Amino acid sequence: MSDSRVRTAVAGVPEPLSERPLGELGLVDDVSVRGSRVRVAVTGLDDDATYRAELERAIRAAVAGRVELRHSVAGPERRQAVALTLRRTHRRPGALGSGTKLIAVASGKGGVGKSTVTANLAAALALDGARVGVVDADVWGYSQTTLLGVRQAPVAVPGLMFPVRAHGVRLMSVGFFVSEGEAVVWRGPMLHKALEQFLDDVYWGELDVLLVDLPPGTGDATMSVLGMLPDAAMVVVTTPQAAARTVAARVGRMARDARTPIAGVIENMAGDVFGTGGGERLAGELGASLLASVPLAAEVCAAGDTGVPIVLSAPHCDAARRLRAVGPQLPDSRPSLVGRSLPLFVS
Repeated sequence: MSDSRVRTAVAGVPEPLSERPLGELGLVDDVSVRGSRVRVAVTGLDDDATYRAELERAIRAAVAGRVELRHSVAGPERRQAVALTLRRTHRRPGALGSGTKLIAVASGKGGVGKSTVTANLAAALALDGARVGVVDADVWGYSQTTLLGVRQAPVAVPGLMFPVRAHGVRLMSVGFFVSEGEAVVWRGPMLHKALEQFLDDVYWGELDVLLVDLPPGTGDATMSVLGMLPDAAMVVVTTPQAAARTVAARVGRMARDARTPIAGVIENMAGDVFGTGGGERLAGELGASLLASVPLAAEVCAAGDTGVPIVLSAPHCDAARRLRAVGPQLPDSRPSLVGRSLPLFVS
């Protein structure tokens, strides 16, 4: 292999965080071939062992041979240059032309398993080959970091952060920015700004689906997120109990008032303790489909504690199979051009 062929191969390797080619980001430093000896020097955006291993594995596969690889970490100037390059392709998930399906997962009250359902839907969609992101918008009760088993701080370049990845899912949560167990006591404006940053200042890359784990109820945070993502569809999670169904119906009515379509209802924790049928009745009230009735199972709780969703840790159990069947039923909520003012380009 010649120097130019090796350089071309290495330049096409995706940088692990942004998934943009190393050459496009200016991160290929040196390539030399001396007989069978290939030397490659690249710069990365993180010094984490997992990041380095992924980058090295991809480079060795691209070169298809033995490589003497030198990896350094970008300093401030290189990070600034990378940020400027990424800004050219960066856009909010769900922006016109992005092709991202937006699903907001809501509940009327806490404790019905909304966040667990979100984590499992995300992991199941990723397992089926989709590019999936999760915004943990339940700022006061953030739990996605625990449910997906990640705590490290996101890597950043000037003006942009990269979501943290776990089980094939890209995640952004306030849990990355506070100490374990620390209470978040933000008021409305600060909360709104944080959620806006999760959408605008996170480099999500190309996503097929973005799931948003909403706070329970019909408060400011829920209204803020729906306002930021006008093309989202809502999945409403309830338990079979009448009390949970009644408050979940209020969320559904709020969504209707906000012109947010209801993608469907998931009945969680169905079975002997809580009974069944509440989800079906709620779906009827909202004029929506019942996407799944998920039985109460000890395995689901155990999976949440270990940070490995049930669809991955026990894929053959009834709860996992029912959760995995939800993804293909989710409607296409990609942005429509109908009723929108479009920019005028003059050449």
